[in-house]
Amino acid sequence: MNFVTYLNNHQSINMKNEEQNSSRRAFIKNASLLTMGTSSLLAFPLGKPTTMVTQESDINIIGPKEGYSPQIGTLVSMMTWMRMVILAPVRNMSVSDLDYLVDENANSIGAMLMHLAATERFYQIHTFNDKTWGDWPKEDKKRWSIASGLGDNARKKIKGNELSYYLDALDEVRQNTLKEFANRDDKWLLKVDENFPWGPTNNYCKWFHVCEHESNHNGQFKFIKSRIQA
Repeated sequence: MNFVTYLNNHQSINMKNEEQNSSRRAFIKNASLLTMGTSSLLAFPLGKPTTMVTQESDINIIGPKEGYSPQIGTLVSMMTWMRMVILAPVRNMSVSDLDYLVDENANSIGAMLMHLAATERFYQIHTFNDKTWGDWPKEDKKRWSIASGLGDNARKKIKGNELSYYLDALDEVRQNTLKEFANRDDKWLLKVDENFPWGPTNNYCKWFHVCEHESNHNGQFKFIKSRIQA
């Protein structure tokens, strides 16, 4: 190898090393800024409501909402959006539509709407009242247990109701959820339950489950509706 070739190779290696070092420095700088930004978010006073306005016009804006701590407000925005989505397929359904069974082992849309209300009510008791899962007050057990369990009992007993019956139940429960959320902060939301059946689980995960649980039944609503219309 002559000197010129050696020099060119050496310069090329130095340039590559410098590019790598520059990339590393940029990465470290960006990571530091990201960490600082995250720390700033975490340092936001817990329980302090944001100045954002909650209106129907901002239904598609996921994020903090007025009247709630930042993370709780974000959760509320997700739950509100999901509720809008799951009610769209059932709009204007008749009693026969709500009672329709795809087969003898299926659940009706009406029963599943009550099931969603029951699930949310039980999570209220569990997280707001610090009750062990399944330790429900007698009146709540009587009102919600059949809907919670679905199946044969629900097929026999949850039927013959107008859509407004189910919407009123859902709204009644949701209004209580929002009232309780407004009285809590992000520290409560992030509190971990070490003894939950799933393993260590915080209140955020429990309430996110309430939200995503509705998305599961949304698919069933759409499927059943397609069979009714067929």
